[in-house]
Amino acid sequence: TVNGVEYTRAVEARLLLSDFLRHELNLTGTHVGCEHGSCGACTILLDGQAVRSCIMFAVQANSHALTTVEGLTPDGDLKQLHPLQNAFREKHGLQCGYCTPGFLMTLIPFLAENPNPSEAEIRDAISGNICRCTGYQNIVEAVTLAAQVMQA
Repeated sequence: TVNGVEYTRAVEARLLLSDFLRHELNLTGTHVGCEHGSCGACTILLDGQAVRSCIMFAVQANSHALTTVEGLTPDGDLKQLHPLQNAFREKHGLQCGYCTPGFLMTLIPFLAENPNPSEAEIRDAISGNICRCTGYQNIVEAVTLAAQVMQA
């Protein structure tokens, strides 16, 4: 199940989950950066936990619930962004945007487990995601804002 929709596909055993999402399901918000699980661009949620889709096979996702960045908006309505997405926009937590989906998907379970994080906790949570553009400060500010909005 991906973003609440059940899919049935026969795939090669060696097909990566990131490639399945992008090429079979046309969910291109999941980006592929390093293809080694190091950069975080391909992060999605597997049963609510952040995982790197570029180092998983599609067959490993069988019988699991996946959420991609496309699944953050209610019914795909881009006028109703998730509070974290709005905070990234408001605080300029993105520049080129390539890494942004991975950051968002990393931070969703983080904020669920830690609704009032300190700056140090936020920096630790995003330490596995690489951004070459922002310098991270605006991302930290966006997460702080999102946490405040989500608590209200």
